[in-house]
Amino acid sequence: MESGEGRRQEKWRKRRVLILAVIAVILLAVILAIVLGVTLSKRRDDFNTKFMERCQKFKGYNCQKIWDAFQQAYVNRDPCDVPTEAYDPLIATFLFDVLCNRTMFWSKTGDVVHDFTRRKNCFKTVEDTLLGSVLNGLEWCGKIGSNETFTTGCPKWEECEKNAVLSFWKRVSAAFGEFACGNVTVMLNGAITTPFNRSSIFASVEVKKFKFPNVKNLNVVLVIQKNAVTNCTNESLKNLMLELDKGIGYHCFEVSDSHLKECGSDPEKPCGACW
Repeated sequence: MESGEGRRQEKWRKRRVLILAVIAVILLAVILAIVLGVTLSKRRDDFNTKFMERCQKFKGYNCQKIWDAFQQAYVNRDPCDVPTEAYDPLIATFLFDVLCNRTMFWSKTGDVVHDFTRRKNCFKTVEDTLLGSVLNGLEWCGKIGSNETFTTGCPKWEECEKNAVLSFWKRVSAAFGEFACGNVTVMLNGAITTPFNRSSIFASVEVKKFKFPNVKNLNVVLVIQKNAVTNCTNESLKNLMLELDKGIGYHCFEVSDSHLKECGSDPEKPCGACW
């Protein structure tokens, strides 16, 4: 029969094991919190570093001023309540170059158009501008009660319309459209049934900024691939024509993606000769 002293020792042993287990759990929680805090802080620092490094590739701009104006658009805000006008002060700190006959817009042709503009340095997309280049491919948001920039846990485009990233691209695209002049070009996707989609940023934002006589003509380059399902007679392109400000000319060209690559690599051919 177990003695009273033995029972006390066994009870104390179990209590000690329980105490040690609790301490271990607390220590693990503290370590995880520290690691998570360091990781999040590093991500925020990485975001700022990447922003500044990309910005400084463009000479003659005050990148710190641009960063400060950028942050003020979304810090201490509900990440799903950042309207496009929140970026107005940012746009005001940066003047787009007037690119007459050189502005290139696109919808559902991102890879093709950027490959072409890299090969043929005579057109500029919004991603080639300072603001577009700096923030291309990045995610960010703020939180109420915080003046920090967060790069994780941010709502996706489809989760809320007024998230920080989508509102930025709508605002910067509107500004890019306002500065377009002369002959304007857009690359649309001939592999889909609706190349001019009214819900796209090109249709809902940029086209509406084209005003005659500042914009003289819109050239539609319909990128055709082997799986092409449409052409320049597509009904959605007729809707595009109706959207244009009165006086703006309209031209549509069906061009294969292979021709764009070949022509874009030929230094002897001017850009306009590629369609």
